[in-house]
Amino acid sequence: MSLTDSPTMLRYLDILLKHGNYTRAAKELFISQPYLTQAIKKVEQQLGTEIIDRQAGHLHLTEAGNIYYQYLEALELQAAELQKKLEVYTQPNQIKIQVGILSSLGIFLLPLFLPKYQKDQPKVKLLLNENLPKINENKVLKGEIDFYIGQNPEAVSPNLKVYECSKESYYAVIPKFSHFYRPGVQFLEPESIPLKKLLQEKFILTSSGSAIRRQMDQLFQKYGIIPQITLESSNIYTVVELAKNNLGLAIAPESVIFSLEQGSYNLFPISDELSLSYFIAHRIDKTLSEAEEEFIASFLAGIQQKNLPDK
Repeated sequence: MSLTDSPTMLRYLDILLKHGNYTRAAKELFISQPYLTQAIKKVEQQLGTEIIDRQAGHLHLTEAGNIYYQYLEALELQAAELQKKLEVYTQPNQIKIQVGILSSLGIFLLPLFLPKYQKDQPKVKLLLNENLPKINENKVLKGEIDFYIGQNPEAVSPNLKVYECSKESYYAVIPKFSHFYRPGVQFLEPESIPLKKLLQEKFILTSSGSAIRRQMDQLFQKYGIIPQITLESSNIYTVVELAKNNLGLAIAPESVIFSLEQGSYNLFPISDELSLSYFIAHRIDKTLSEAEEEFIASFLAGIQQKNLPDK
């Protein structure tokens, strides 16, 4: 097996680390245990060092193994990048649309319209760039991607044409540790808690640069409060799940809130202070193809028709 056979070795190592055991890993890989053992040993001979720590009960990578694993990942990324560049020549008639979106936002929004769009436009290949909003915005402005999907377009560059839709409210997730928590109810009445006092609680927030975080920072500033931040995450679903499990309060839009299972937490509406809208944007000087115009129309139709559970 070649040292640079990155797809195979990455697969072998991933499954081996998953099970921590050669026998179970070989079974999942549909190869024999001796073959897998020899494949790893051959790489170790080529490298001149062990990549698997066999001393512990559960197998894991040595420090050299971590370096080798990162090397394999880098090879895979380079191969993918090469393939992407060659597609101009290998698939000259294929239409490509590159879209920037925050990964946690994509979990919710993309299923609402992409399946239908792909069915209607089978010749279009969609490429996702899952980055923070500011990175996606800069990539659109530089012409590196075609569209940027995000939340709350108020601060978006004037050099982008924005298509906005779907206003939503925000809710505070109040776990049991908070003295504002009320057992036996899910939704608290609007204005039943002074917002300034609520903002003085411990919070789990989305990372700086996200649309929700920008709004929260403005809200803290408005009330003159230095936030008590327990933890930050780039994924709003992570934020909400941690709040549910008593790590701090969280603020999330209703589309996220209404996907949750009931539990020992309250939901408090703060729609008078915060609201959310989704948008898709492209460079203002961009000439749209028919496929791109249909992409925008599909996004707007899919988001507008999303169904939220009853409160």
